[in-house]
Amino acid sequence: MFMSNVHSNKLTKLALTAALAFGANVVTAEDPLKIGFVYVGPTGDAGWTFGHDEGRKYVVEQFGDKVETNYVESVAEGADSERVIRQLASKGHDLIFTTSFGYMNPTLKVAKKFKKVKFEHATGYKRGKNTGTYFARAYQGRYLTGLIAGKMTKTNVIGYVASFPIPEVIRGINAFTKGAQEVNPDVKVKVVWASTWYDPAKEREAAETLMLQGADILTQHTDSAAVIQAAESKGNYAIGYHSDMSAYGAKAHLTSTVHNWGPLYAAKVQAVIDGTWKSEDLWPGIAEGVTDLAPLNDAIPADLKALVAQKKQAIKDGSMRVFDGPVFDQSGKEVIGAGKTLDDGALKGFNWYVKGVEGQLPKS
Repeated sequence: MFMSNVHSNKLTKLALTAALAFGANVVTAEDPLKIGFVYVGPTGDAGWTFGHDEGRKYVVEQFGDKVETNYVESVAEGADSERVIRQLASKGHDLIFTTSFGYMNPTLKVAKKFKKVKFEHATGYKRGKNTGTYFARAYQGRYLTGLIAGKMTKTNVIGYVASFPIPEVIRGINAFTKGAQEVNPDVKVKVVWASTWYDPAKEREAAETLMLQGADILTQHTDSAAVIQAAESKGNYAIGYHSDMSAYGAKAHLTSTVHNWGPLYAAKVQAVIDGTWKSEDLWPGIAEGVTDLAPLNDAIPADLKALVAQKKQAIKDGSMRVFDGPVFDQSGKEVIGAGKTLDDGALKGFNWYVKGVEGQLPKS
């Protein structure tokens, strides 16, 4: 049931650079490190799982015959994921990446039984002696794409197809809306909850609902390219997520917030080989090259491209942060004053909307 890729490429200069960027050293192990990946969607989803599998391929390219990688795709959150994670651990995998929020408790449960195996859980917040967590500061890219959407909308209505009302998703909605509001205070962001990470039919239905409500630009926190395709079919614009989705709607696709998982994965692999791995929470973003934007559509005006580049550089060099004050909640109340910012703890616990988001958060 495992999909396996064993290659014989040698470690390249690029891998060395990536590893050093994350504090790792050069590979010296003789036996291949056995690495498992658990995916919530298919590798061909064009989004979240596709991006993680590109990261896996990066590891194979950089480490060659120093590693053996296996993956299991389309694993449902819950009991199924626990079974798959346990099976990977029992098959001799040294390092296992579990790449969906709902894998958090199953990962920890299995980790307690397999104490010599190292586990890395994406998007979670619980860690153990042999379990670390990681994510990308995707909200930084969300903010930049919000600037684009806010400037380019004609109806002042932007549609957001969301998955589940958890802090990760709410944080993205808020960052996007904050960017849009900065350049267009009249803009409103309407959210439709698809209640799925990956279901192209549901995602498209949500996108069509939003367009019927007047949205002329769409974005998403779901995993397929269905939202891009829906916008393309109606002559509207859309902003993708996880990977460059321009192939699914060349005219519609303005850009995407993308994740470059490869260097992070390479660093974790190197740490296990070196015996320096530790349980930690990693949250790199634009500064580290893990969060980025896909190429910008030529339809975006030059002055707007320049603004995006300016803001991106400011995030990169630390001279600004997305949630620098003033920040207002949905009612217009100032939550963070000028000269202050939301810290990481607050960002990871988002359970409220910023000004500009329409509708109420569903009760999770």
